[in-house]
Amino acid sequence: MTDRIVSFVMSGGVGSRLWPLSREDNPKQFHDLSGDGSMLAKTLRRLAARSGGETPIFLIASERHAERVHADLAGLDLAGGGPLFEPTGRNTAAAVALATLRTLSEFGDSLVLVVPSDHEISTVRQFWQSIEAGAHAARAGRLVVFGIKPTQPETGYGYIEVAAESGGIFDVSRFVEKPDLATAEGYLQAGSFYWNTGIFLFRAGAMRDAFVAFQPDIWQATEAAYEAATSDLSGLYMPLELYEAIPSNSIDYAVMERAKDIAMVPAGFRWNDLGSWQSLLDVGPADDQGNVIVGDVVAIDCENSYIRSDGSLLSAIGMKDVAIVSTIDATFIAPVSHSQHVKKIVEQLEKSGRLETRFTPAHDRVIESGAWRRRVHHWLFQETLPLWSTSGVDERHGGFHEALGFDAEPLMKPKRMRTQARQVYAFAVASARGWDGPADRLIAHGIDFMAGKGRTDRGGWVRTLNVDGSVADATEDAYDHSCVLLALAHAHMSGNPDALRLGEETFAFLDAHLEDSRMTGFLETSDGEGERRSNPHMHLLEAFLAWHQATGERAHLRRAARIIDLFRSHFFDPESWTLGEYFDAEWKPAVGDKGLWTEPGHHFEWASLLVDFAERSGQAELRGFARKLYASAIASGLNRATGLAYGAVSRQGLPLDLASRSWPQAEAVKAAIALNGSGGPDLKPEIEARVGRLFRWHIDPAPLGLWIDRIDERGRSLASDVPASIFYHLVCALTQYLDGTAERS
Repeated sequence: MTDRIVSFVMSGGVGSRLWPLSREDNPKQFHDLSGDGSMLAKTLRRLAARSGGETPIFLIASERHAERVHADLAGLDLAGGGPLFEPTGRNTAAAVALATLRTLSEFGDSLVLVVPSDHEISTVRQFWQSIEAGAHAARAGRLVVFGIKPTQPETGYGYIEVAAESGGIFDVSRFVEKPDLATAEGYLQAGSFYWNTGIFLFRAGAMRDAFVAFQPDIWQATEAAYEAATSDLSGLYMPLELYEAIPSNSIDYAVMERAKDIAMVPAGFRWNDLGSWQSLLDVGPADDQGNVIVGDVVAIDCENSYIRSDGSLLSAIGMKDVAIVSTIDATFIAPVSHSQHVKKIVEQLEKSGRLETRFTPAHDRVIESGAWRRRVHHWLFQETLPLWSTSGVDERHGGFHEALGFDAEPLMKPKRMRTQARQVYAFAVASARGWDGPADRLIAHGIDFMAGKGRTDRGGWVRTLNVDGSVADATEDAYDHSCVLLALAHAHMSGNPDALRLGEETFAFLDAHLEDSRMTGFLETSDGEGERRSNPHMHLLEAFLAWHQATGERAHLRRAARIIDLFRSHFFDPESWTLGEYFDAEWKPAVGDKGLWTEPGHHFEWASLLVDFAERSGQAELRGFARKLYASAIASGLNRATGLAYGAVSRQGLPLDLASRSWPQAEAVKAAIALNGSGGPDLKPEIEARVGRLFRWHIDPAPLGLWIDRIDERGRSLASDVPASIFYHLVCALTQYLDGTAERS
């Protein structure tokens, strides 16, 4: 017999029942709800307070919350434990299996205690007395749970029905889901039902045997992920591709409702799962009228109410039995008896693409709007534009170099037409924003090279040129033509004398050779071969909007409207809020994995363009689509360790390309700027955070004026050179950032 109990804290929930305080980026367990630390920190301190016996403490948490976790762990003695980070949530069965595997590998067949991170248990000594009371049954191989004797018919808790009792330990008859009110009243009268605390005590070997018997697929998949995990000083990290393969299920469904001979210990401690504003009213420090007041609040003639302000002054008169919770960007009001139903509000917000469920506009997210302005301005105008306007220009053969090395020397690679066009665009945009470099010369240099070397006999543009300007690939590609049109629009606005004529010729070619015969969009190439993609259409939309800006002609808006129609009817999936990439000739999603492929970076790009088109056309409903795309990309498309957008994820949110490139991070900045003030939350803190991540991971680690284009899922560089094609993304996003913060400079 051993007195060791290995403790695990599960910290993976979102806590949507406490919205608007608890949100996806800052869930309930990280909040200080009673004035003595976050729920997570209090849970860890409670586990560390065991008076006798060895108690290593581990934490199972999401990688996306790693920084918050480390802040709460600071100064705590975990007795040899530490954090285990999940790259994606797979529910509580995976967490319990992971706890069991960790214990078996490091401590053998010891007792394991698994507790939630966000429950209020204020009586620490009684908590450990209850745990120790169940230890004998757990050592004997029984799975032990802990129940609270109900004091009222509670509909927000699961229940445990018990049968025979021996030595203070009850046999469990069954587990019951959250009941309706009439059923809960029956449970209270029966006397044989307890509230389920969600706390488990078991011998590691017994839980392993239960998984093998009832859910071998969960056990085997978790074991594979655990065995491939990597460790460093910050914690244990499971590989995403293995962890996401674990079937998602709760420990209750997977094991507890199927196992036999489960024991229940009546809990002798004070417990509340803090799952509603009513529960916070129950446990909070109340005034003489039974109100719990938090923050900058003036309450007159109020009774039995929870009134909280995490922002500006909140005043209330004559409120009784209500919850009023005000944050910087949202307010929730309901009778406390109805506060369990806040999930309905969250679901409605999610359906309409609102971002207030995702982001917490906390004061400490950013010093002020425009905090990155000085760094951005210096990098653009003093570092990168001077470099690319000299080292990036091929003065010998014409045009622009395709890439630079990290020594800022040009690499002799074939020159793609899209890259030539994007460099012209970037210098035109920079000039319009006040860059005093030789923009006119560079624009003319690029256009002369493109038009002199890269035209086809039919008036189109080739795909690729050799370094010396000879044609390497004469394919007439829709993507390249979109980039050429975008460049020519901005060159025209910059005063280039040839841009308008070349633009008109390109539109003529587009209509004659790249528009499909059924008028349902554009072909990938002029020969009509291959699959169809949404991406060239997005860039054509960008070009059409640029030409409308350049000329004011509504014909360009009509062209753009046809792309918008394709977006509505085929590209956008209203169920998952995702954007398809690959399609067949009938605009049905491609078969196989390609049909599931989505790119967060393109979600961001489309969001910006939809807002732009909405403003020009008056189709205000498109802003809702833009918010949904942005919310989808933020919710499912980010690497939680770095906060950066993955290369690709499935429609279900599973990462398909783990690398993070620089351009999606730039497009995230543009999307946040476009959506700020469009009917959602204040995104200024989010804009600053996105700019900060772009510099933190992609720009600051690189030599002067360059960037790291690709990094892996742990933030390590995968780049061997610096592609010029990214320059336009960075220039566009960062000049828009400077525009948006100009009044604060």
